[in-house]
Amino acid sequence: MKRNLLIPLLLLRLMPATGETLMFNHEKPGATPSGWLSGVTGRGAPKWTIEPDPTLPNGGNVLKQSGSGDFPWCVKQGTSIADGYVEVKFKPVAGHEDQAGGVVWRWKDGNDYYVARANALENNVSLYYTTGGRRHTIRYQSTPVAAQVWHTLRVEFEGNHIQVSLDGTRRIDVTDEHISGAGAVGVWTKADSVTVFDAFSFGSSSAR
Repeated sequence: MKRNLLIPLLLLRLMPATGETLMFNHEKPGATPSGWLSGVTGRGAPKWTIEPDPTLPNGGNVLKQSGSGDFPWCVKQGTSIADGYVEVKFKPVAGHEDQAGGVVWRWKDGNDYYVARANALENNVSLYYTTGGRRHTIRYQSTPVAAQVWHTLRVEFEGNHIQVSLDGTRRIDVTDEHISGAGAVGVWTKADSVTVFDAFSFGSSSAR
């Protein structure tokens, strides 16, 4: 009997079955990376480009958002994940309204997806769902987020269970059922955030 009671808990634990990490070193500077789609939820003029970044340990390129808009996004075309993980390294560079970096998953289109983000001006990590082009808050968690510093943001999602971690520490652990099924994964910013991204990872999962 005890064994059966453990089964639902075990199903919530994620084990990556397939995974991929994308770097931007071989992409053409000044252009959106090949195989990615960019846009904005709401209004604005986002600018997603590949740029060299001398602050990387071995040099190389990053994906940079330097325009502005309500909620700029850039998703990896050809990805379709229902349960799994998405992770990215990001650095908040500048912004008067916001200095945010985030990831999206179960992205159906520019108006329907989940997003988790960290904000250096607000010093918090947040989880949202976006439907019909409107963003809705699921959870906020206060935590230091330094500007001009590289951070790692990771989300694991299985069914209605979502876990958000920043720099290896879990900050949000909730259940939410607003968006289900497979969707694309990508990165996200807000307002006038100038943010750079590197080492974008994603993968499907299965229960242990």
